[in-house]
Amino acid sequence: MGLPFIEVSTIVGMELREAAYRALCETQATEKVQAVQQLWRERQRLSLDIQARLQDPEHKAPGRPAKPLLENPQHVPQRSVHTDKGLAALVHSVCHIEFNAINLALDAVWRFSGLPPAYYQDWLRVAYEESTHFELLHTLLGDMGHAYGDFAAHDGLWSMCEKTADDVLARMALVPRTLEARGLDATPLIQAKLLLSASPHAKAFQPVLETILRDEVGHVAIGNHWFRYLSAEQGLDPLMHYPLLVQRHAAPRLKPPFNTSARLAAGFTQEEIDWLMSQRLTETTLT
Repeated sequence: MGLPFIEVSTIVGMELREAAYRALCETQATEKVQAVQQLWRERQRLSLDIQARLQDPEHKAPGRPAKPLLENPQHVPQRSVHTDKGLAALVHSVCHIEFNAINLALDAVWRFSGLPPAYYQDWLRVAYEESTHFELLHTLLGDMGHAYGDFAAHDGLWSMCEKTADDVLARMALVPRTLEARGLDATPLIQAKLLLSASPHAKAFQPVLETILRDEVGHVAIGNHWFRYLSAEQGLDPLMHYPLLVQRHAAPRLKPPFNTSARLAAGFTQEEIDWLMSQRLTETTLT
């Protein structure tokens, strides 16, 4: 069971990071979404203690519903978008990503202390926007006769969150600007597949993906901003230090095609994109 649902009357007297932790521990997806949206609406009325070192002694976080079942990524079946079930499974997989993204943003708020107030407001906004994405996708799933939890999923995003739990610099490097940035690259490929489908649900999926892509550019930009801010604070070269973090935490290697325009809009430099391409060329040469 998660912590009790956060009523507005209760949240007003809470500290913002503590409230984010409470929302993170909520196990029911729809109630987690409501808690995040209440937190966003009431954010200006909450105190913020940037120095508090909050603890998770019982390891409750993140709160998750009993379903979907989480499996090894290699065991999650791939289905064709040209079947009703395959298209529903694709919508579900994106819905699961957005659910995880809510948890990732809430974790970034509560876990790390001593950062500027703008950091906490940035990640609270990300949590709120991810919650709206989840709602859009869950509504579409309902229109297709399904709900969140109906298909198997994997836990790749949260596992990187755990690996970087003691290092906010690594978190900014490897979650928003690595794993979540993959969504910038993958979305146009999904949209191209959907164009080949005659399903009305495929057509309804397209504008949802457009909204997600637009907002994700902003979310990755927030990750880039705080990665560079923290690198400067520690006297590190972002371009040189990033590969070390990738190696240290065994982050997945990114593969082309890269959505260069979206990545540039999200704050990546051309030098960073060139480095990503060079890694792929190196892998190709070695194999």
